Amino acid sequence: VQLQASGGGLVQAGGSLRLSCAASGRTLTNYRMGWLRQAPGKAREFVATISGSGRSTSYADSVKDRFTISRDNVENTVYLQMDSLKPDDTAVYYCAAAYDWPNYDGRVPGDYAYWGQGTQVTVSS
Repeated sequence: VQLQASGGGLVQAGGSLRLSCAASGRTLTNYRMGWLRQAPGKAREFVATISGSGRSTSYADSVKDRFTISRDNVENTVYLQMDSLKPDDTAVYYCAAAYDWPNYDGRVPGDYAYWGQGTQVTVSS
């Protein structure tokens, strides 16, 4: 699976951005997709995940009710709509894919086998 993330940029606090992740190489319906982020000097952390079918989603507490993950399995694309952005959301955002095994929750960054190159999100105060 090859992943290409895009949509990052500079935004003021309270603003919105929409990240996209285009996938190629495999049929995405068998893969759970995730967005993860890494701020300078910090470990990579889980942000959001969506099951292969798109019926199940999960979010980190820090972004719940502000971010929305979605996917289009026809277009092989995953999205992350980010609203009410805060300076603490500043990070490089990565999309990632993992085979969607039963009972797999997708919240551990190390479980993802395929990674995109990352896109920078900067939120100014």
